[in-house]
Amino acid sequence: MDLTIDVEDYRLNIRVGGIIEHENKILLHKETDKNYYALIGGRIQTGESSEHAIIREMEEEIGKKVEVKNYIATIENFFEANDKKYQEILFAYKMEFTNENDKLITKTIKNIEGNDNLNYEWIDLNKIDEYDIKPKIIKEILKDKNFPVHKINET
Repeated sequence: MDLTIDVEDYRLNIRVGGIIEHENKILLHKETDKNYYALIGGRIQTGESSEHAIIREMEEEIGKKVEVKNYIATIENFFEANDKKYQEILFAYKMEFTNENDKLITKTIKNIEGNDNLNYEWIDLNKIDEYDIKPKIIKEILKDKNFPVHKINET
């Protein structure tokens, strides 16, 4: 069961996000009907560590084996979506494909869970300010490259 709890007028999510970097680009997910990008990942499940969760999420979403290279950040993320207030705790990790051929992928990757609305695209780190990425604080974290950090993102 996902670690999502409704408390009063808030929904609390405990999530993971992974960052794969290749040739100064990072792999992010984007829903075709949304105008922003986000880290690949999802909710941690009951009894699951954040490291195990991000490895599972990557394999479920893009069908690729990955390994955790570094812990990057814990982000407390406060936002509203669909008329609901969210408080989210996000554990972010730097990841790497384990298969040497996968490390050469530079094209858009399709979601393998059957979600045709979700694609995974490479974003140039030199142009990161040109993209709307959520949570917004992730841009600052990636540019500073001072890991690990704890940040609070309030929108």
